Amino acid sequence: MTATIPSRTAVSVGRSTGEPGPTPPRRSPVRRRLSTSARRVLVPVLLVAVWQLASAVGWLDPTTFASPRMVWDRFVEFAGNGLLATHVLASLQRVVLGLLVGILIGVLLGLATGLSRVADELVDPPLQMLRAVPTLGMMPLLLLWLGIDEALKVGLVAIGVIFPIYLNFSKGIRSVDPRFRELAQSCGASRWAVIRHIILPGALPHLLIGLRFSLAIAWLSLVFGETVAAESGIGYMLTRAKDFLQTDTIVLCLALYALLGLAIESLVRVVEWKTLSWRREFVDR
Repeated sequence: MTATIPSRTAVSVGRSTGEPGPTPPRRSPVRRRLSTSARRVLVPVLLVAVWQLASAVGWLDPTTFASPRMVWDRFVEFAGNGLLATHVLASLQRVVLGLLVGILIGVLLGLATGLSRVADELVDPPLQMLRAVPTLGMMPLLLLWLGIDEALKVGLVAIGVIFPIYLNFSKGIRSVDPRFRELAQSCGASRWAVIRHIILPGALPHLLIGLRFSLAIAWLSLVFGETVAAESGIGYMLTRAKDFLQTDTIVLCLALYALLGLAIESLVRVVEWKTLSWRREFVDR
């Protein structure tokens, strides 16, 4: 009893005088990452378990919604005969090419409109008009311009990626505090130095946000593109499965889209963690 009273008094005195109290022990980075990864996969695993249970007790009809066991059997079949790798690589190649083209165009447009008011007044209105045009309405022209081969599928992905990158990057450039630019210029920094060391790092968080939005749009555009005269890709598998009412293959294709999207999203998270270490917000662990 006498040993606990002084310690509480000391803590209260330390808080009243502004002295830092005892800090709780921090977990190692490895344990923290493992714990975070475990929490991120917990809910999907539980959902799959509930899905399998509902299929086993008869709540879900396998002819309308295949069970996880049926989907797994189909996955093993496609993986064994090599079809899975062929179609997944074809879709992944189209998404990567479309992302590269869309990111390049979006960054250039965002850089121009973000740095120049004249460019913003000239370029932004037609881009906003083009953004409002639905992709289905553009399909006849895209078929005439790009054909029905790979250019159409890559072009659809690129078109979907351009606008989130452009909007977020342009907004990020304009949101940089002008006092930093004025301070750098007063120290003798050139315009290129200001852009490289002040504007681009300040706009990078907005660019990564636009990239994360673009990933979802890229996969949605690819699904639509691979249903038009495609002979490979996950969308091609999905179309054939729909024609033959193969629900296990349909669910497998949807799961592949989700897993590939999650994998690319994880890469963006790693890039964000590495490049924005100075901007990590506080998270209560």
